[in-house]
Amino acid sequence: MAYDEKLADRVRALLEPGPFTEKKMFGGLAFLIRGHLAVAVSGKGGLMVRVDPDEGERLLHGTAVTPMVMAGRELDGWLRVTAAAVTDDAALRTWVARGAGFVATLPAK
Repeated sequence: MAYDEKLADRVRALLEPGPFTEKKMFGGLAFLIRGHLAVAVSGKGGLMVRVDPDEGERLLHGTAVTPMVMAGRELDGWLRVTAAAVTDDAALRTWVARGAGFVATLPAK
């Protein structure tokens, strides 16, 4: 499944005009800030969002926001957010800001 290009456009609009790069990866489109992946539009639908690992569990919400799982293993500091959870512009803005805000705390690569 290809990633949702309209969702990618919405994410891109929220990140502009700030400096970021885009890179196709994980079957989707990743948005990197200062070399760190902040948020990605997933090829499986919805978003992958990088968050502070200490806050990840608090942000889980039923089936709408779940831990990110790769190769059968949960990744600390990564959440999967369903497409339905970001149809609203305010909700999308919140998730993109979480990812961008967290990677802003990391040293540039």
